Amino acid sequence: MTAPLKHSASVTVDVALGDRAYDIVIGRDVLQSLGERVAALRPGVRTAIVTDRTVAKHWLEPTEASLAAAGVPTSRIVVEEGEGSKSYATLTEVSEALIAAKIERNDLVIALGGGVVGDLAGFAAAILRRGVDFVQVPTSLLAQVDSSVGGKTGINSPQGKNLIGAFHQPVLVIADTSVLDTLSPRQFRAGYAEVAKYGILGDEAFFAWLEKNHTDIFAGGAGREHAIATSCRAKAGVVSRDERETGERALLNLGHTFGHALEAATGFSDRLFHGEGVSVGMVLAAEFSAQLGMISSDDAGRIARHLSAVGLPTRLQDIAGFAQEGLADADALLALMAQDKKVKRGKLTFILLEAVGRAVIANNVEPQPVRDFLQAKLKA
Repeated sequence: MTAPLKHSASVTVDVALGDRAYDIVIGRDVLQSLGERVAALRPGVRTAIVTDRTVAKHWLEPTEASLAAAGVPTSRIVVEEGEGSKSYATLTEVSEALIAAKIERNDLVIALGGGVVGDLAGFAAAILRRGVDFVQVPTSLLAQVDSSVGGKTGINSPQGKNLIGAFHQPVLVIADTSVLDTLSPRQFRAGYAEVAKYGILGDEAFFAWLEKNHTDIFAGGAGREHAIATSCRAKAGVVSRDERETGERALLNLGHTFGHALEAATGFSDRLFHGEGVSVGMVLAAEFSAQLGMISSDDAGRIARHLSAVGLPTRLQDIAGFAQEGLADADALLALMAQDKKVKRGKLTFILLEAVGRAVIANNVEPQPVRDFLQAKLKA
């Protein structure tokens, strides 16, 4: 962790899932190798690229050029940017476009974009002709370290986030770190929350490294590739052991029970990016754990200080439009949490902390202590 870092050619992380194993290729300019890799993986394949308007301006033509150079035919499907595209309407639009493009079962869908595009395109691939394989080409930090790996795909319901979806693993992930240079500072910060999450939930040494090296990561130094590769290794290990989230994989939801409720309360809008919701959610999870006597207040404070130091929101009051109805109401937030995918028999499941680097699954959490905790935070 403390050795000097250098930009390397690329790093490959294996997601070990038997005959469905796949590689995550990480490094600067690895997008140029996409066509060659796809052609080697599936000779004679046709592809369709799903992307959003903003990503298309920067990376659609280079992606098409890489495929064309390898003799891989492709078509393009461009959707609107933002969480609003994770909807029934856009799913229908993408699915019909894939059918019109004559994408068959042995062809590939290519998800070129952030978490929204990856979730949407992956789900469309999962249901098209009862299952078409797809490739993830994540263009945001959040997608590179989290959503592109592990096979979770889906769309949102008006009643909650990611409630409609399927497990559908990609066959390849190409994480070109140079594409992150086109992200806004806010988008990059939001993705960094997921990087910090891996240290907070299971690797205190990595979290300590992040505390010392986050400036280099944000500046695009060699620490960026190291942080992404470390995050991907952590997630790949968990996914290989618990693909369908029947146990250990639930730990990756640290901060998400609170965070998803906050996203829903803000209308899945740009008032609160996903990573920002996770940041606030992780601090709330740490502070709730401290209230329960599970973690020291010093450790909870350490988490909040680091996330705040990189410019992420850490309090409910940091969220734009905090005072609006639904966000400053503990009962409304609790009702949104009740739709969380981890709810069992009406009881909440939280990922809580015993220390920095040691998360645990807390089943059957009674709603009243959570409501009282939220009420106190709202009044703070």
